[in-house]
Amino acid sequence: MMAVLKFVHIATISIWAAGLVCLPFLFAQRKDVAKPEALHRLHAMVRFFYVVILSPAAFVAIGSGTGLIFLRSTFEPWFALKLALVGVMVVIHILSGLLILKLFDETARYSTLRFVIVTGGTLAVVSAILAVVSAKPDIDISRLTPDWLAPGRLSEIAGDLLGWDFQ
Repeated sequence: MMAVLKFVHIATISIWAAGLVCLPFLFAQRKDVAKPEALHRLHAMVRFFYVVILSPAAFVAIGSGTGLIFLRSTFEPWFALKLALVGVMVVIHILSGLLILKLFDETARYSTLRFVIVTGGTLAVVSAILAVVSAKPDIDISRLTPDWLAPGRLSEIAGDLLGWDFQ
């Protein structure tokens, strides 16, 4: 069961990551389309790609990853970093979907700078996930935040922020 779930997770995360990298290239095609019929075809193709391929792959990747968490009991600091980076991928995914809705208006544009930033950012996040998962670095959280893990520290921090005294 573990091997099948891991295969499904890796396959769908690969499809999802590749799709997020490809989306800016599809968005960049917007500037070369002048005719309304061609614009409608491009919009339909991009929406199909996002709705039928990318979003289900993301859903299955996250679902299978969640299943692997419970099967493997992975509760390490590097894994928290990986989950944070996957959260950034989710944000990129959602923002790309919102962009699809706006980009195909008659007056909308997709600049080269935006293309470079989105493509580079997506590649950086996907590469960081691969690096963290491959290296599984030993992250000592107590060195990063030495006093945050002390007993009673959360009530002190919350008290300072809210102006309350929890004593």
